[in-house]
Amino acid sequence: MDRKNLATIHIVKRELGLSDEEYRDILRREAGVESAKDLTDESFRRLMRFMVRSRYYRLNRNGLTLRQKLYIDHLQQTLGWTDEHLANFLHKYFKREGVKALTRAEASKTILALEHMVRQHPTVPAP
Repeated sequence: MDRKNLATIHIVKRELGLSDEEYRDILRREAGVESAKDLTDESFRRLMRFMVRSRYYRLNRNGLTLRQKLYIDHLQQTLGWTDEHLANFLHKYFKREGVKALTRAEASKTILALEHMVRQHPTVPAP
């Protein structure tokens, strides 16, 4: 298991708010290992497929997905926006207090708007 994949697993664990006990249980049940270091390429893919299809993948009851949140974070960084700038944008257009309060549909609209801004800004590389 390379360091990039290990980092990905730990980022997903943190973003999903999994306790260490939940995380270890998922590792044993879905990948058959006690430690992420013991994952093969196939068991890593199996673990990631489980995480993106499970209830853990939803960050709130409104359907916001981890993938949407991470992509919004990426677009925010690409645009050079601070957390406060993004929070103001979300409050102005969606009356929401942060990314984690968005519904799945609102997150999709946010992504489209941010992608459009990235394309329109000449000094920002496209996502």
